[in-house]
Amino acid sequence: MRTIQAKQIEQAVYELAKEACLGIIPSCEAALAAAAEAEQPGSAAKFALETVLENAATAKKECMPVCQDTGYAVVLAEIGQDVRIEGKLLQDAVDDGVRRAYEDLCFRKSVCDPLTRVNTADNTPAALHTEIVAGERVRLTFLPKGFGSENMSRLYMLTPSQGVQGILESIVETVRLAGSKPCPPVVCGVGIGGTFDTCAFLAKKALTRELGSHNPRADIAAIEKEALARINALGIGPQGFGGNVTALGVLCEIAPTHIAGLPVAVNIQCHCMRAAKREL
Repeated sequence: MRTIQAKQIEQAVYELAKEACLGIIPSCEAALAAAAEAEQPGSAAKFALETVLENAATAKKECMPVCQDTGYAVVLAEIGQDVRIEGKLLQDAVDDGVRRAYEDLCFRKSVCDPLTRVNTADNTPAALHTEIVAGERVRLTFLPKGFGSENMSRLYMLTPSQGVQGILESIVETVRLAGSKPCPPVVCGVGIGGTFDTCAFLAKKALTRELGSHNPRADIAAIEKEALARINALGIGPQGFGGNVTALGVLCEIAPTHIAGLPVAVNIQCHCMRAAKREL
């Protein structure tokens, strides 16, 4: 049994929040650059992509948030079953790390009561998702989720007979209905299977993958490829200006489900794909 101090987790979350909010992940930057090459010279789509790439470069140089919406703090924690966390509750350690980071680094605090709209003033509580895994390590992933894209996400409770075509239509419909609102080109995290709630988590977890990666199951990888092609045929384009690239990627995760159902969740991410990871 290994003991990890809660203060270590707090500090790790603090550092991950800083890393994630100040820049896009390298695979996203590469995908944006490739998308810019794919658009017509002189087009509004190409200009939009070159502008977001310039913004990312400036944010890195000036150590400023790459987007003013520094998001709802989503933390995925894989906890080894041979780990004991000492000092305070895991949720408290995560929240303390978020609180300090958003205050010290002057990140926008966006969390509020859903009815009164009173801001919590420190961007807590974080959305903490835990998974118990083998070993004596803790793996943390920090995902600052902006709500311009989060608001465009959808959950479908399909019937089994709708099958692969139903899954594809759900993914494409989500992007089509979103239009320019989530600041495309978007990334689609897709959960397939599970239950109403676990399906949504799978979609969120998919957004922590690298762009350009593929699900190891060939049939799911085929859905990722086909969905991306259909989305880019919509013509919405970067920032809704039209063009060849409406999505940078489709990332699918899958879990067993009930014989009577086929849940599909589509979690939309804007072009500003941010995440940071650390193992303790």
